[in-house]
Amino acid sequence: MTAGERVVVVGAGVAGLTTAVVLAEAGTSVHVIAEKVPGVTSLAAGAMWGPYLVEPKDKVDQWGQRSLKIFRKLAEDPSTGVRLTSGIEASRTTEAPPDWATTLPGFRPCEPAELPTGFTAGYRFTVPLIDMPAYLDYLLRRLDAAGGTVERRRLASLADAGPASVMVNCAGLGARDLVPDPGLRPIRGQHVVVANPGLSEFFSEDTGLSPDLLCFYPHGDTVVLGGTAIDGEGDLAPDDKAAADILARCAKVEPRLAEARVLEHRIGARPTCATVRVEAEIQGDGNVVVHNYGHGGAGVTLSWGCAEEISELLTAQ
Repeated sequence: MTAGERVVVVGAGVAGLTTAVVLAEAGTSVHVIAEKVPGVTSLAAGAMWGPYLVEPKDKVDQWGQRSLKIFRKLAEDPSTGVRLTSGIEASRTTEAPPDWATTLPGFRPCEPAELPTGFTAGYRFTVPLIDMPAYLDYLLRRLDAAGGTVERRRLASLADAGPASVMVNCAGLGARDLVPDPGLRPIRGQHVVVANPGLSEFFSEDTGLSPDLLCFYPHGDTVVLGGTAIDGEGDLAPDDKAAADILARCAKVEPRLAEARVLEHRIGARPTCATVRVEAEIQGDGNVVVHNYGHGGAGVTLSWGCAEEISELLTAQ
């Protein structure tokens, strides 16, 4: 396609907004359509860069490393909501660190005295933490500055988006019905946001496939506490018991959190596939739809790398 042609991006989560920014800044006329702006699930993210539990590994590594480079640059500007933060990821069993962690600045195994009670292994590193409400607002400002437009509307189908040279499907869980893609499923996530009692470092437990997560991410005046990962559950109603359990797990590791004032609850449904779908599809009517969904809990981590690949796919059309 050529510069100036109209592209419709469906979805205004981190995948949709990042893709829209990349395309608009390349000279494309971009129009975003989404029911919620910004997307609810992206707003609910923690969010720490890290390519967890997502495939295909070779592409994920490429997308993640490209995104990491950009997040490091964005961290130079506090208004983006991105900060480089030091902290610990720990395990209750003796686990080798993932290969992506060993390449991060400041990586080193933890001394036993650094680990909370009950943990047997851990490692320290510095990584981007992203304050999602601030970051998504930054992306919207950047899209507006590049001439992109946003429309709040629920689509009954991709065709309902109207005329476009190309459509980019970043609908997240909505792609299950819009494509349709029955292989796409939700994984419910819940976070509790509290007033920061003085934390400056993150903590995350390697919980594997457990639905009960343990992490806390400081973002200036607030701390995001997590979390849950309930496979197949897409209900976005707050769960008081889950919230209480999140607070208890985090306070056991960091006692200062026990009395922290609760500010809000954030719930999202991670759009999860067996593999992330980033590809162009020529439909029966000859129209081109480029898909960018199924990132699971790694949507932020992969966002810039996937967006740039979408731009490359459109250039080839």
